[in-house]
Amino acid sequence: MPAAKPSIPIQPVPAGEEWHIAGIVVYAHPDSVDSVRTAVEAMTGVEIHAASDAGKMVVTVEAPTSRAIAAQLTCLHQLEGVLSATLVYQHNEDAEAMNEEIADENLSSGIH
Repeated sequence: MPAAKPSIPIQPVPAGEEWHIAGIVVYAHPDSVDSVRTAVEAMTGVEIHAASDAGKMVVTVEAPTSRAIAAQLTCLHQLEGVLSATLVYQHNEDAEAMNEEIADENLSSGIH
């Protein structure tokens, strides 16, 4: 199994700073799906939301800066067995907004 490249450590974000979220599609060689999945899941701030046996993965990355997002994208590209890693979107919010509760009328609790 290939070793994962080190990911960028996520530090707490002081008030008034930003928090970045990026969506990335990772395409791994079909023979490497399991090892790539394991390596991606070990990266700090990275989450797999969907994956196919053909090697396509929908991934999000959360980090305090766009530079950290770019570094994580580079790490994804460099994983053994990854054919491509494509940035689909990137969004940033004020870090304080990440702690706000969002009302959801569809959930019984109304808040998540």
